Amino acid sequence: MDKLAAMEVFVRVVEAGSFVKAAERLSISTTAASRHVGELEAGLGTRLLQRTTRRLHLTDAGRVYYQRCQQILADLQEADASVSSDTHQPRGVLRISAPVSFGLKHLTALLPAYLAAYPEVTLDVDMSDRQVDLVEEGFDLALRIAARLPDTLVARRVATIHVVTCASPDYLARHGTPLEPDALQQHRCLIYTHSPEPGVWHYGADRQVKVAGCLRSNNGDLLRAAALSGEGIINEPSFLLGEDLAAGRLVPLLRQYPLEQLALYAVYPSRRHLSAKVRSFVDFMIARIGDPPPWDAWMEMPAPDRQAYT
Repeated sequence: MDKLAAMEVFVRVVEAGSFVKAAERLSISTTAASRHVGELEAGLGTRLLQRTTRRLHLTDAGRVYYQRCQQILADLQEADASVSSDTHQPRGVLRISAPVSFGLKHLTALLPAYLAAYPEVTLDVDMSDRQVDLVEEGFDLALRIAARLPDTLVARRVATIHVVTCASPDYLARHGTPLEPDALQQHRCLIYTHSPEPGVWHYGADRQVKVAGCLRSNNGDLLRAAALSGEGIINEPSFLLGEDLAAGRLVPLLRQYPLEQLALYAVYPSRRHLSAKVRSFVDFMIARIGDPPPWDAWMEMPAPDRQAYT
């Protein structure tokens, strides 16, 4: 058995979600792909994949082995890349998928400097809040905002993003300030419908509040505008609201309760053959954004006087 080849087949099967797709991408037969994984399992004396008629599932042992195989193949690719000048020079078209609000507010400001630093790269940026299939749709890189990502994704953490509850001074002057999470149920709340649990706001690991309000939308910018107009309380990521919080246009609420933490991740299809253009863009974003990121500067400011809005 060629163990490196078998490990590569195993990783590709997990990434593709099926033996058929993995075999097509590797230009081998489905039977050969299945044989490679079977030989790995036989050699290890444990099952790596649970197979059903519809999909594949990693076993606990398979998840650990998959992560190690990824790293081994990545190290091998890096070793090959170290003697290839082409791999060191970012060039060609870089297809990126990015969330709409983050792309408009932060990514657009970074692109000119990146293009100036890497003139042989052409950027093709698709802004959408849906989660694209990087392999099927031909993306080199996707930016995703999440609390955590599935183990099967290859990703680098770029920056921290907090979720913050806030409202305009005008709204709080008219309706009062909620002093604990359950009090939100008595307020007009602005609800983001694209979240996993629309209308459920989380405080810490085990406290959640179901809220209702006058406006629901799948676009955070629309809800931000409504909050600035005094229409209600918003609960959105700090990258969207940080400037308003720092300027006092919005007032952070419930700061004594733990904020939900998200992160900005750069996700790519595989560590294998990671191109210089992908590596350069991710490194560039990490260097330019930093952690803590500029949109969380408001967190260093003193809490506002509650009495002003009660």
